[in-house]
Amino acid sequence: MTYTAPDSFTTRPTLQGTFGMSASTHWLATASAQAVLERGGNAFDAAAAAAFVLHVVEPHLNGPGGDMTGVFVTADNPSEPVVLMGQGVAPAAATPEHYRSEGLELVPGAGALAAAVPAAVDAWLMLLRDHGTWELTDVLAFAVGYARNGHPVAGRVGTTITSVADLFTEHWPTSAALWMPDGRIPADGEVIRNEAYAAVLDRLAAAGSAEATREERIDAARREWREGFVAQAAVEFLSVPHRHSSGSDHAGIMTLADFAAGSASYEPALTYEFRGHTIAKTGPWGQGPALLQTLAILAGFEDEYLDPSTELGAHTILEAQKLAIADREAYYGDADVPMDYLLSEEYAAQRRALITDQASHEFRPGAVPGHTPFLPPLRTEYFAPALAGQGAFAGVGEPTVMPTGETRGDTCHVDVVDQWGNMVSATPSGGWLQSSPTIPELGFCLGSRLQMTWLEEGAPSTLAAGKRPRTTLTPTLVLKDGKPVTALGSPGGDQQDQWQLLYLLRTLVGGYSPQQAVDAPALHTTSIPGSFYPRTWTPGGAVVEDRLGDDVINGLERRGHVVTRAGDWALGRLSSVVSDPETGLLKAAANPRGAQGYAAGR
Repeated sequence: MTYTAPDSFTTRPTLQGTFGMSASTHWLATASAQAVLERGGNAFDAAAAAAFVLHVVEPHLNGPGGDMTGVFVTADNPSEPVVLMGQGVAPAAATPEHYRSEGLELVPGAGALAAAVPAAVDAWLMLLRDHGTWELTDVLAFAVGYARNGHPVAGRVGTTITSVADLFTEHWPTSAALWMPDGRIPADGEVIRNEAYAAVLDRLAAAGSAEATREERIDAARREWREGFVAQAAVEFLSVPHRHSSGSDHAGIMTLADFAAGSASYEPALTYEFRGHTIAKTGPWGQGPALLQTLAILAGFEDEYLDPSTELGAHTILEAQKLAIADREAYYGDADVPMDYLLSEEYAAQRRALITDQASHEFRPGAVPGHTPFLPPLRTEYFAPALAGQGAFAGVGEPTVMPTGETRGDTCHVDVVDQWGNMVSATPSGGWLQSSPTIPELGFCLGSRLQMTWLEEGAPSTLAAGKRPRTTLTPTLVLKDGKPVTALGSPGGDQQDQWQLLYLLRTLVGGYSPQQAVDAPALHTTSIPGSFYPRTWTPGGAVVEDRLGDDVINGLERRGHVVTRAGDWALGRLSSVVSDPETGLLKAAANPRGAQGYAAGR
């Protein structure tokens, strides 16, 4: 039995054209990317312009002090997907011993001790230098305009600021000064400005004004970011103790040498063949290979098991995800990870055999010859003594869907394809306004990605100086017959690949159009150790959109899933762009949830 796309209403059409397509989590970023394409720029110029705009218009979801990962192909080499690595490393002084000496048992979820060396800006500049065509000043003009002249703030920015208002006013006065002028939360649609960040972008562009070539001018901006005024302001400001999510005060440990060494890089993508398509992801220093492992498990099932809209399909998918993500916890990190074995058919068959008609409530990593799996502490709840009587620390973690189903924001995402065949999928994140105190001279703060590391020894993701934390940022590129056909991604922490899996199954197996797949009811498992502070899990947990239907949801509960209903339109912020090599058509789709994501193209 097979399944097919529903003949049903979608919230908006799948866009189609032949010139170029852009999609992102905010309409102003999408419009900026498309404007670049209209003025002759390529996909890399457009994506970079959109990324800097996202720093301005979604400051609660990402910032220049954070991180990003991307996957792209060039028109000159369309069969070779490349990873753009903008995930910074741990500072030289970031050791488990230092954190324990500060009285911490987990890396905090907010505050400077949670910050990896920021690499997002360097990554975008490197991509622009090597594969773009525009001058940096022109690429940054969109973000400079919105920061200096203002933009209408999204309501969710105000909601986020409200959640951390007491923290800002009592402990982070520089954040209150920027985000709560006169002690007031900005209203939905109010025009807000960030002159400090506009000035930063101007200074970066000006740093290379005396250089002879475009590439040299961009490299000068990279040096200014890593070694000049940005690094100096950040290191000096965060060396002063300030409140962390532990409820205690600590000083940052990042140095000028750490900043200077925080450069981006390129890496070959890790790939898996599924239903005649090549799925390209980051290496296992990110969570991307867990999607590939899930596909390897599901590849052995008939199509009827792969339909997320049915009880059988939803159950099978949830169980496969638990198994793959257990391996993520046990084996993934910036380390020697046996991906050849983890993606082998032999191993996938072993894992597939563990799926029964009942939901597992266990943590079940597989056995890999020559490797000892790391077994993380499995906390179903977390109590920090320092926080007793203070309530929750609202600034912790990546803003995402909580185990209760409550949505507390997401990250960001952008996809672009141009008329020449360049295609890029990128997920900027970190450095959101609630990560750590705002650096007043810069108009932004640093990120909190180190919270994804463990202080326990023996994990592939144990905190270590110079090592990348195992990021959740996980964009996707899909190829067919050596040609790129889809750039795809979603914000959402641990849920990013889970929601992208639903899109892939619905489009590659079910025949859904891109917008149908984005709109379709979503679900994910929380029966996994969380990647973010306080690192808890919900045994057997499954979060679903109510639109999945009572019959399916009740069936999942009968199978033993601990189901949380999240509402009708609550999960995922998927976007995608598509290139159809048979027709020459370009397509795009974006998420309607939250009324913020948009696609554009012609």
